[in-house]
Amino acid sequence: MEEIMEHIYRIPVPLPGNPLKELNAYLIKGKDRALLIDTGFRQEPCRQALFAGLKELGLAPGEVDILVTHRHSDHAGLAPEAAGEKGTIYVSSVDMPFLDDMTAREESRKGTEQVFISEGFPKEAVDSMWSNNPAWSQAPIESDRYVGLEDGEIVEAGGYRLQALLMPGHTPGQMCFWMEEQQAMFLGDHVLFDITPNITTWEGMSDALGTYMEKLREIRAYDVERPLPGHRKPGDMRARIDQLLAHHAARLEEAYQAVAGHPGAPAYEIAGHMTWKIRASSWADFPLTQKWFAVGECMSHLEHLIAEGRVRREIVDGQRAYFAL
Repeated sequence: MEEIMEHIYRIPVPLPGNPLKELNAYLIKGKDRALLIDTGFRQEPCRQALFAGLKELGLAPGEVDILVTHRHSDHAGLAPEAAGEKGTIYVSSVDMPFLDDMTAREESRKGTEQVFISEGFPKEAVDSMWSNNPAWSQAPIESDRYVGLEDGEIVEAGGYRLQALLMPGHTPGQMCFWMEEQQAMFLGDHVLFDITPNITTWEGMSDALGTYMEKLREIRAYDVERPLPGHRKPGDMRARIDQLLAHHAARLEEAYQAVAGHPGAPAYEIAGHMTWKIRASSWADFPLTQKWFAVGECMSHLEHLIAEGRVRREIVDGQRAYFAL
């Protein structure tokens, strides 16, 4: 644990077996109540590290409020346990239903499954993946402590003012939190510095990648001297945004060429003809979870190519098929 600003501490939370390695949980210690930003998966290694960090700062579960940057389980998994019966859990009103409503969560999962199956992902692989996926098995328990945040709202803690900025793309309700006076920003997974945030397809977002790139350009206008990412180390904010935009431009071209070379293929097959930084000898040997992320990312690029008018999608024998224009 380290104090990165006055009364603001970074608590490293390990993510065993996950390529992200660890989560950066941030704790703002105030005179009244403390504010914890993100928590880790609902699993024992995360729980031990997070609660040990709180204890070192003289705090215990139930003595903090929680600010969740977005719905993913590595950020929200322990939020109800950390908040206890007295704490408030703040999250964007867009992502909140998928944390506090088990029915909505289950319906979203089933809908996502059907989309991936329609893109050629084998059903038996989908069934196997969900049974072992920490995004589902280590998601937060039910809680009535959630409060939805809107774009522009202010959360105060420890003498700091955090302005909520809705930055959809990584999830529909991903938020960053801007401290203008300190020129600091909590980024969640909107901008990461030595890994690329996964952008997948989302129900209700017709072009998640296009939205994400638009929001990258928007957030680039902020004079962020101290970026605080959800994973790993920070870096130069504007330079990293430029790199991410260039990365997706190159990936869009690669996806287009894969479609042009394999007309009528679904996203599952197209993803197998794209390059990935995964230690696997072939697409068939990809770890299942990483294959899921790869197909989701491929789908978001195909959706943007459709929005640009470069690719069309048809339904052939109940399966999605893509054609270059």
